[in-house]
Amino acid sequence: MHLEVSNLYKEFSTKQGSLLALKNINLYVDPGELVCVVGTSGSGKSTMLRLIAGLDMPTAGKIKVDGVPITGPGSDRGMVFQKYTLYPWMKVAENVEFGLKLQGVAKSKRREIASYYLEVVGLAEFAKSYPKALSGGMKQRVAIARALACQPKILLMDEPFGALDVQTKETMQQFLLQIWQRTGITILMITHDVEEAVFLSQRIYVLTARPGTIERELQIELPSSEFADPSNLRNYKIKRQPQFQDYVGEIKDLLRLLSG
Repeated sequence: MHLEVSNLYKEFSTKQGSLLALKNINLYVDPGELVCVVGTSGSGKSTMLRLIAGLDMPTAGKIKVDGVPITGPGSDRGMVFQKYTLYPWMKVAENVEFGLKLQGVAKSKRREIASYYLEVVGLAEFAKSYPKALSGGMKQRVAIARALACQPKILLMDEPFGALDVQTKETMQQFLLQIWQRTGITILMITHDVEEAVFLSQRIYVLTARPGTIERELQIELPSSEFADPSNLRNYKIKRQPQFQDYVGEIKDLLRLLSG
């Protein structure tokens, strides 16, 4: 999967006149990459993700997945929001199956796929539970399983861990890296948490304040060895390393400068 955003603009009409939210956005995500976009509040991060998801249309510019222009929502893009957006009247497995049901997938196949992805996210034993029985982190795992079940080419994540406490957030960050490695899926994630972006990303795009535009693209290269788990994924210990803190400091300084 290759995502390409070219010369993207988004303008809104308000009572006070037109509002330019995004200006000349150019970015790409290569197959199998995990890329984050950071920016201050009001920089248009979530607006950009909604455009890529096809939930809104750009004022100008192009968004393509594998060379095909996006004209609306599609199963090639899975979306995970900050709020868990689970249906409380459906059991966990039914929530995971929901998108497949809309696609007309047979019931037996839906159950098979849902069972697999609940196993992937470590919640197989909660398949028959209702969302109210789950913690916040568990609900977000179900939301990720639901998005993955439709086998999208790219997973779009809009501050998915923003509502979680610090400890749960760190657990979910590590979990996302494990999912990314296990499935090989391409991920584009929006976050306001700079440490989170540096910990997860291979590359980071930094957005200016409104109108949002790409100010800088950073390649994140961090040491592994003792700062990685046996599968060669980063672990929390790397956050203590000077190189990690240098990236965080550079991005935070840039965001302060951009916010005036």
